[in-house]
This record gives sequence, structure tokens and C-alpha cells, in this order.
Amino acid sequence: MSNQLKIKDVDTSIGAKLCSMCGLCMVDAWTPKESIQGCVFTIGWLGKQEEAVFGRERSLENTDEVLFGISRESFVARMKNPLPIPQIQFTGIITSIAKKAFETGLVEAVVTLHRSKEEYFWPVPVLARSVEDILAGGGSKPVLAQTLVSVEKAYQQGIKRLLVVGASCHVQNLREFQRRFPYLKGMDIYIVGIPCTDNIHPKKLRYVLSKISSNHETVRHYEFMQDFTVHLRHADGTLERVPFFSLPQELSSANVLTACCRSCFDHMNSLADITVGYSGSPLDMEKMYQRVVVRTDKGEKLRSLIADELETFPEGSRGDRRDAVKQYAQQMMERLAGGGEERQPMSMEDGMSFAEWLYDVGPRELEFVRYGIETHLIRNYYFVKQNYPQLLPTLVPKYAYRILEDYDLKP
Repeated sequence: MSNQLKIKDVDTSIGAKLCSMCGLCMVDAWTPKESIQGCVFTIGWLGKQEEAVFGRERSLENTDEVLFGISRESFVARMKNPLPIPQIQFTGIITSIAKKAFETGLVEAVVTLHRSKEEYFWPVPVLARSVEDILAGGGSKPVLAQTLVSVEKAYQQGIKRLLVVGASCHVQNLREFQRRFPYLKGMDIYIVGIPCTDNIHPKKLRYVLSKISSNHETVRHYEFMQDFTVHLRHADGTLERVPFFSLPQELSSANVLTACCRSCFDHMNSLADITVGYSGSPLDMEKMYQRVVVRTDKGEKLRSLIADELETFPEGSRGDRRDAVKQYAQQMMERLAGGGEERQPMSMEDGMSFAEWLYDVGPRELEFVRYGIETHLIRNYYFVKQNYPQLLPTLVPKYAYRILEDYDLKP
């Protein structure tokens, strides 16, 4: 199997047509026009798509459902025996689900990502049809990825039972494409969703790492974590932490962050059958907990595959995010009005002290992810309003307006 990188150059900057490079329109088996008809940046986030999956849209009267999406069950978990695979950042829950789904015959193949031989973090779309290929897909690739090009291979090979691991845009586009067009109608698709925000173009990641890390060439794991620091795990196992507040200003510029991710309104991957990520879990660098959200019958089936291999724990929540969200919103509105100054980065020492203080007194676990969802949603709403105002009526889901209302922000 080829593991060479092939990235279609797509303009993801402000002003370009919104595209997250999901891969669904980059194939030959169906036309780009068909894929784009159901693209989330054409028809908008959630809404009717949520109703198609669950029979209803999320309740605007249920605060947690507003933020986390419709679910049946959620809990904190880790594998009792973490997978001994170097590239896995946590304990291997997603990889274990995919492996067991394949081994039990629940699915015939898995749509996942391998790492390019050219660049460690660059993603290579793969249709995995062996345990070896499934295990090689472990670990995060924190960039835009053409994951769905592998769905074409599954279609061409006559796959009838398929597992797809993807981000929110992958999941929403795939759901809508299967609903609208005949190509995948006979395919039984299971979806494992990954929460995500602010991915960047793969060709810009090395630049970002070079601005953050003292030795970007040896970085193997890279995550923005609950303690308000970026965690960079190096090849020798050492952990480097950089406080959010000390990051260079240029990393939040339009030249780095993609317009598509700043037009996303589904951080929690709400249309997946099961969502798995560290978002909302307690921080423990030895235990490496994650939060699992079971959303559908298929999600329950996937969870049950590894139920005996999981340690599970109740969810927790500490602190109050509301004042922090209000302060963030106020500063952002001042900048939009031209009266606010951009934040100057703190020194590493001051940034680390502030991060430690904030982690001690600020929001944690579920309250931290509520803070993250609301601040990103507020930012993204005004980004769309400022740069793509013609898309506001279709792109923004109803629940976003509920959040704006909660913080007395004018749409």
C-alpha cells in the first residue's frame, strides 16, 4: 500500500470558497457537483441533518444538549491495557473500537488515516482492510485531512459494512451524501467521531510547530490541553508545555488558521454514532483519560465491542466558565469595533504562572469544554458575519443563536 503524501492544494484562506478538504468531492466515482450539494458549507451545520439522524433537533431548553449534542450516555474512560503503539496519544479507545469491529466482522473495512513517510503529522487517507493497517492509523493528525477519498475505494470494492473515523465536517458531509445519492445507499456505515477545533492546512503545521516548540523536528504528539498549555510530546518521551498565553500572535492570523475551521459549529462531532476525545475528561498524564459520548444504536454497539476492556468513570465538572466567556466575548467585540488591542504574548514564566493559576481556580472537565465550545462558537459566528455574511442564514445552526442570547450578544 502506498504511503506517499498526496495533498490537493485547496485555498482555505479568508475570501476563498469554504472547504475543509474532506475529500468527498476529490474522487472520480461521483461528480464534485453531487458532493458539494450536500456539503456542510453549502447546506449548513446540523439542523435538518441532526433531525435525519436522531428524529429531532437538539433541545434548546437543555443546556448540555445545546452544547454537547444529542446523546444516550456519556462517561470518562480509558483502556485497561493501553495499546502498546508509540503513535497513540491516549490509551487507544478509537483504535481498539476499529480493530474489534473489524475482527468481529461487524465491518469489512475502516476509513482512517496513516502518517506520511515524508512528514510525521501529514495524513494519508487509507481504506484499512487488515488489523495491521487499522493499528497503523492510531494517533492524532491535527490538520485538515482528505479522509473521505477512501469512501470511494469502499464503494468500488463493494464494501457493504464500513467504519469511518472522522472529524465533524467529514461526518456531516458523509451523512448527507449517503442520504441524498444512491452510491452508498446499500452500505451500512458506522461512524466514530473526533471532537476538533482549529485544524490547519497540513503544509503549515511545521511552521506552527517551529513557532511553539524548542525542537519542532522531534515533536510526535501535539494537543491543546485542559491545563491551558500546549502539550508537545517528543520522540524521546519528554513533554514540553507551552502556555496558551505565551503563543506568538502570528499563530492566530488569517495566514495560519483556516477559514473553514472558523466557520465550524460542531466542535463535539454531534452526528457521529459515538464521539471519543479528551475534551471534557480530567487531566492525568499517566492515566490519559478520554470522554466517550454514545449517541445512537450503532454507537452503543461500538461501545459494547470493547466494554470489557474499558475502565469507566463518572464525568466531573468544576468551576464556572461564564465570567471567562463574558470577558472573552467583550474583548472580541471591542476588537471588532476597532477599539480593542490585540493581546501581547506573555513571557513563558508569566504565561505558565497564569495557566497554573487559571487551571487551579477556573473551569475544569465538563465546565472547561463548555467554555471552549462557547468561546469558539462566539468567535466563529462573528467571523462568518464579518467575512461571509451571505452564508449566515444557512451556515449557522439554531443553537448558536441561543448561546449568543445567553451572553446578551447581538447577532
